[in-house]
Amino acid sequence: MKAKDLRKKTKDEMVVLLADLLKEKFNLKMQKGTGQLAKPSQVKSVRRDIARIHTLIKETAGS
Repeated sequence: MKAKDLRKKTKDEMVVLLADLLKEKFNLKMQKGTGQLAKPSQVKSVRRDIARIHTLIKETAGS
């Protein structure tokens, strides 16, 4: 997910997307713990997407 695409979304849409990503992160961590995780790099990309959304939410709050 690119920041350019996220900037087009409203704050409410980003909050919903953030909640979905947090659930996905939890599920990936559970899969990793049980040894069922197929793509370990997916955890890293989800973490970065979460950080990206947090950054954009704070940017819009400052404006």
